[in-house]
Amino acid sequence: MRIIPTTEARKRFANLVNAVRYSNTPIAIGRHNKAEVLLIKFPDTNNPHLNAETNMNQYGQAFNFLATEPD
Repeated sequence: MRIIPTTEARKRFANLVNAVRYSNTPIAIGRHNKAEVLLIKFPDTNNPHLNAETNMNQYGQAFNFLATEPD
């Protein structure tokens, strides 16, 4: 994954948002060639009863391992 410097990200922020939105490919932003944040697409379908973090974890399938866990 390419890391975009913060100065470049500031100049191209709208373009980066559109790139992530339409390609669904995350973009890393950082300093000194080290990623500090990740720009990712927010889910199109989210559960209004859950907070943003839980919706993102569900969207990223972070909880899928629980399906194979015993009760």
